[in-house]
Amino acid sequence: MLRWLVLFLCLALPAMAAPVRIKDLANVDGVRGNDLVGYGLVVGLNGTGDGLRNSPFTEDIMSNLLERLGVNVTGEMLRPKNVAAVFVTASLPPFARSGSQIDVTISAIGDAKSLLGGTLVMTPLNGADGQIYAVAQGTIIAGGISAEGQAARVVQGVPTSGTIPAGARVEREVEFDLTGLQTLRLALRNPDFTTAARIEGVVNQAFGGRMATMTDSGTVELNLRGQSPAHVLARLENLMVEPETAARVIVDQRSGTIVMGEDVRIDRVAVSQGNLTLRIQEEPVVVQPNPFSPGQTIVVPRTQAQIEQEKGTGLVELQGTTSLSQVVAGLNALGVAPYDMIDILKSINAAGALHAEFIVR
Repeated sequence: MLRWLVLFLCLALPAMAAPVRIKDLANVDGVRGNDLVGYGLVVGLNGTGDGLRNSPFTEDIMSNLLERLGVNVTGEMLRPKNVAAVFVTASLPPFARSGSQIDVTISAIGDAKSLLGGTLVMTPLNGADGQIYAVAQGTIIAGGISAEGQAARVVQGVPTSGTIPAGARVEREVEFDLTGLQTLRLALRNPDFTTAARIEGVVNQAFGGRMATMTDSGTVELNLRGQSPAHVLARLENLMVEPETAARVIVDQRSGTIVMGEDVRIDRVAVSQGNLTLRIQEEPVVVQPNPFSPGQTIVVPRTQAQIEQEKGTGLVELQGTTSLSQVVAGLNALGVAPYDMIDILKSINAAGALHAEFIVR
């Protein structure tokens, strides 16, 4: 059964994490990308486009596009099957300059069956402020394939979504004056006071003096002291720091995945797990009278009831300050399935014996 084919995953992190570059631990405040979105039209589909009766917005955008190109379609009944309305999304990276190209993602919003082989017509991409920052156009690389006959259809992947590598050209730059900054702030991706303090120490040691100051668990402020921000960041981002991670147990109930860090500790606790299975089966017996006798045919009920209990190891004791390897060995000794392990971890956490952040998704 698929229920028993669930992955039980335990990642044993080392007690002291390996040194990591600061660029992989923190972002520079203000240096960020911007999301773009546009509404466009895909043409050239092989009969897999929108049904215009079910997607009237496709006809509207097609009519507007043709009128902008000088084709008068007022009052015309358009019923092509090779066009589809799509949303176009992209991320404008920081410091993107006019003329540079970025990747775009195309997603159908109507009842199109596939975007394979289609071409996106020139589509402006807007930012959150409503301004146009890029224009997308090109041939779509679909992420799947679809084939169908009169009585069956086969779909592999997602043919209604695709990408255009370098399919949009930047037309407007985001104004950000990096050279005029006197201070910079590093924002930790996983806020932690110990990690922030270590970044502060490493930066001050590398640059000399009191350049970095930890303001909270997620922020380290840098006083540039008149130096070029770009040169400071180029030197700073490759400095090595040993990050500190909090003890966490992450449970994904949908897939049955369990991830635990090395710092997870469990107090002394006893665990027992077992299942009772009750089975009731009806097997009625038909009793017929002898031939030519005045008797009647009757049905005699017969019920079989059975209770089964899975064999287990009884109570398994986890000693105080149990490490990750001992936790896994103790849970495996019970011989339970991953979903039962999730329930056991919930119960240990509810008993107050699990010393870690317990996250359920």
